[in-house]
Amino acid sequence: MAQETLTRPRTLAPAQHRTAPRSKWGELALRANALFSYFFLYAPIAILVIFSFSNSNFAGAWGGFTFEWYIRLFQNDRLMEALGNSLYVAFISMLIATVIGTMVALAMERFRFRGRTVFDAVLYLPIVIPDIVMAVMLLLFFSTGLQLINNAFDMRIRPGLTTIIIAHVAFNISFVAVVVRASLRNFDWVLEEAAQDLGANEIQTFTRITLPIILPGILGGALLAFTLSLDDYIIAFFTTGPGASTLPIEVFSKIRRSVTPEINAISTVMLIASVGLVVMSQFFQRRRG
Repeated sequence: MAQETLTRPRTLAPAQHRTAPRSKWGELALRANALFSYFFLYAPIAILVIFSFSNSNFAGAWGGFTFEWYIRLFQNDRLMEALGNSLYVAFISMLIATVIGTMVALAMERFRFRGRTVFDAVLYLPIVIPDIVMAVMLLLFFSTGLQLINNAFDMRIRPGLTTIIIAHVAFNISFVAVVVRASLRNFDWVLEEAAQDLGANEIQTFTRITLPIILPGILGGALLAFTLSLDDYIIAFFTTGPGASTLPIEVFSKIRRSVTPEINAISTVMLIASVGLVVMSQFFQRRRG
């Protein structure tokens, strides 16, 4: 009988990926393009911050280093009132939009129902619609709705901070829902079933299982909504009323008269606040992953 021998199957060596050689001039062109792009993006920001400390009455002239414009800024009652209105509007709209947006995200990811594709497309409309179009839509909505309410109940409700809050909630819901849905994409729904099998009710399952897992996404969406509301000008301008002014509206009204270093100072403060909120939002998003 011939002796059979077992041979180990031959394995193929993994393919080696080779990158195409780059020319020296091509690499220099790519680096120069990157440097120019960063300069184009961040040079105006750097100029704004630098000239906010200028001891000159002109916004674009350097007259020495000073904190005078920041001192004047915080002594300006009108600007401080507008800042308080902006913070109030941003905080309230953030809370409402976060609750509604989270509920929308949970419903869209957990349930399968007829027309889900249509609702999914409608959810992205406030994100892709230009701000000016949405501002006109909300203006018509409030003007018609308030007129009907005033005529029906003999009231005198006028546009103000409340209408701005409702308008900001209208477009912030979509942003919060999109961020929270990203947190739910990798969520294992078996965990909820396991918790309920162990005796937990729906509220306990949500507060102890679901909420802690998607909390970074919720916080990221909330911070994004707060930032968008704080920086909004167009929609707030179209939906506000007499005596109700937010910080972007007040800043724009001052810019129309003249650009002073005080405008540079308030812009720098808003810039730092917005960047801080965006960084916090990205931090929570990375924790989600």
